[in-house]
Amino acid sequence: MKFSILISSYNKVNYIEKCIQSCLEQTYKNFEIILIDNHSNDGTDTILKKYEKNIIIKKVFKSSDYSSVNQIDLLKKAFQISKGEVACLLDADDYFENNKLEKLKTIFSKKKEIEVVFDKPKILINSNINYFKIKNKYSKYIWPTTHPTSSISIKRSFFKTILEKQLFDNYPLLEIDFRITSLSKIIYKNFFVTEEIITVYRKVSDGIMSQIKKFSNKWWIKRLDAHYFICDIFKKYKIPYKKNYDFYITKAIVYLLNKQNN
Repeated sequence: MKFSILISSYNKVNYIEKCIQSCLEQTYKNFEIILIDNHSNDGTDTILKKYEKNIIIKKVFKSSDYSSVNQIDLLKKAFQISKGEVACLLDADDYFENNKLEKLKTIFSKKKEIEVVFDKPKILINSNINYFKIKNKYSKYIWPTTHPTSSISIKRSFFKTILEKQLFDNYPLLEIDFRITSLSKIIYKNFFVTEEIITVYRKVSDGIMSQIKKFSNKWWIKRLDAHYFICDIFKKYKIPYKKNYDFYITKAIVYLLNKQNN
């Protein structure tokens, strides 16, 4: 089984070397590393030059003003270059434990029907360590707890299906991890959550998730987009969908915010 580690990168000079090294030091050796960078201007190039012979590095200009769209664009481009049976997604400020691929190989080999493996990462905030928790959701019509991008390993066939169905399109505030988690857990039910702690997710101030503060205007707009996305995928797959009170509250708040701003 060959793995493709797909790294999305933009201005992560303080973290990217640890990210790359964690991939190169994997105990399982049948893998490739593809890093796509949005023309970082923070000194990242100096580090990338050291690894030109070890990994595939490509540079592309940003395609959007939305960070989530740029991230999806980078990972799509990396996927198009890749050859592996399984793609391991990785943000440039996160890193893998050195046995991650070995653990994944065992899981995918034993559970052949599974197309996505989610892990529950160690969360690093400065030097403090926390652990990822999955929340119990009150409704089947709302999205499940989203696993961070770097904790998602997805079979090539499923990634291709999502691309072909254009499920990475529209809703520019919604990140790739939200989309894959929702599709896999709600619609396809083709996932496995491992208890192995094989990823380290850094919670940094300039990360995609950190850019939208909870209960800010953009946070509410993004939440409404998430509701619409879930509604759309239920409709696309012809599954009955019932809008819950969270949907209507969110919609009302966004309406009031828009009215206030106008």
